[in-house]
Formats: sequence, C-alpha cells, structure tokens
Amino acid sequence: MIKDILEKENLSKEDLLKLIQIEDPQELQLLLDKAYEIKLKYIGNKVYYRGLIECSNICIKNCRYCGIRKGNENVERFMLTKDDILEISQWIYENGYGSLALQSGERNDSEFVNFIEETLVEIQKNSNNSLGITLSLGEQTLDTYKRWLKAGASRYLLRIETTNRELFKKIHPNDEFHTFERRIKALKDLRTAGYQVGTGVMIGLPGQTYEDLVNDIIFFKENDIDMIGMGPYIIHEETPLGQEALGNILSDGKRFQLSLKMIALCRIYLKDINIAATTALHALDPLGREKGILAGANVIMPNATSKNIKPKYQLYRGKPNLNDDAIKGKLALEKSLKEVGEEVVYFKQGNSPHFYNRQK
Repeated sequence: MIKDILEKENLSKEDLLKLIQIEDPQELQLLLDKAYEIKLKYIGNKVYYRGLIECSNICIKNCRYCGIRKGNENVERFMLTKDDILEISQWIYENGYGSLALQSGERNDSEFVNFIEETLVEIQKNSNNSLGITLSLGEQTLDTYKRWLKAGASRYLLRIETTNRELFKKIHPNDEFHTFERRIKALKDLRTAGYQVGTGVMIGLPGQTYEDLVNDIIFFKENDIDMIGMGPYIIHEETPLGQEALGNILSDGKRFQLSLKMIALCRIYLKDINIAATTALHALDPLGREKGILAGANVIMPNATSKNIKPKYQLYRGKPNLNDDAIKGKLALEKSLKEVGEEVVYFKQGNSPHFYNRQK
C-alpha cells in the first residue's frame, strides 16, 4: 500500500494523510528513501550553508510559545552593532558559505528598518555583491520589504507557524498584532516585492492533528512557496504555551520522527524547493540535521553568532552548540555530512530552484 502511494507522480490529500501516519519502521524508511531519491533528482547530493547571525532578541511581539517574547522579563536583551554584524558576515563570506541569514526579534520602527537597510548595503559592498542574504525579521510593510530587497537581501523566511486558524489563535495573543490575516498578507507582500519566499510550521504543537500538518503542506504548494524552514515545537518553560504543554505534548522522539516525515513529504510533494534541516532537529537528536538532510532537506544554517551572544537568543530551551565557536561547528558538520554521502557546496548561494523555475 505505502509502496503504491510512493510510486504516484502526484499525491492526493488522502495519500499525504496515510504517509504522515506511518509508524512501521520499514515503511518509514521507504518514505525517507523516496524523499532522498527526489532530492537527488532535483537538487543533487548537495548541502548549502546559510551562516546564521542572530542580531537582536528585542521583540515587540508576545507570541505565547517564544522565549524572547516581549513579556519575558528574564531575557537579557541585546542588539548587535552594525560593526558586529559586518564582522560576522565577513567571516561567513571568507569561509565560503555563499549565504547568510539575519534573524532577530520583530521590530518595525524606522530606526530598525533603516539600520537593517544600511547594514545590508554594507554587507554586499564588502562581499562584492556575492552573498545570498535571507532575512527572518517578521511582519513588515511592503515598502520595507522592497527597501531591504533593493539593499541586498534576496530571500525572506516568515513562518506561518500553523495554517489551522484556531490553533494559530491559541499560540498567539488575541490582538491586532497577532492575526492570521496579517501573516497571510505579509507572505503575499513578500512575493509581490520579489523575494524567494520561505515559510514553515512548528511540528508537534499541543492540539495539532495529522490533518493540520497535511493542510500545512498543501498550503505551501497552493502558495507556491520557494523554501521551507520548519522544525519540532520545543517547550520554553518561561512562556504561557510552554507551561500549558508540560505533560501534554508528544515525546521528543515522536516529534523528531514527525519532523522527518514532514521534511520527506514536502520534498516528495513540492520537489524543487529549498528545505532547511533546522537547529531544532539537532536539539532533539545529536544527528538531527544530518537525518533531516537524508529525509530530503538541502540547507543547513550553522550559527555564526559569537559564543557570548548565543545563550541570549533562545526561542526554546535546549538550543544546541551554545558553547561552540563558528569554525569548530563548521568543520564538525562538514565531516558529519561527508560521512552520509553529502557534499557541502561552498561559494555558491544555493538559491531555490523552484523560484527560478517559476520565473521561466
């Protein structure tokens, strides 16, 4: 039965529902192998790095799951200077990553918008306009997105988090800053502006169903998404959702396995997109990112932020490699990926094939 489904060229919603509920280890391996086969066809045995720079944990939002939410008074807030960011981005450039990702808590004031714009211009100037830059800076106006694109960014990751509107309400405060409609509009604005558009979901949220996750995958396709960044929900106990989820959540092993299934299904269903093997996978399994790659992912975001900053940027507890320096992490990860038959591609941006196929 599972073999028959996996031989189909196009999967139905019912097919996706059957596949995501696989429990038998042999059937699960069939699913992962099929996803990897499709990855080889459309991407090759290639992995692209995005050097991650966590530039600020100051946030105006109060999402109920997030450790750096505005209401968490136990967080030591920070914001890197432009020189800090330029120094890290130069290291990323010189080490051949080809791409970097700027991530921060959400702000939309003019000081922040201008700061990011000016920083992007400087990064590209210092790298001869050769770096691919992904932004993950939350909901902004169309004008802001356009300014940042013009300044040198080319990709934007804005997670929908869940496409179940009721579940979306449960994980956010009930106010005008945290609405499903706002998130959808922001994703559409990103496409209008001209970005490679990325989104993703949290996997294993309390109350989330298999059908919710399948609907998420269908949403990615219906919205012609270029790249996916998703991972297991991990509790941060200093959050309202974290308190509610204690004792009411799938085990680490189940959430990890479900995350691998989601990566595999996205690769099979969406084929030529970029899919990240996220740090949250690594938080639940020491080889989480490598297993994510073998399930169909092709992007990894090694953290290039300095050791003294990383502990202050914890969206969830158990964030791995807090004490590793960037070069140590780079070498260990490259060795590990080589052992599973993957090649890290240096000095290439690794843009989404789906984005360029759509342009044609």
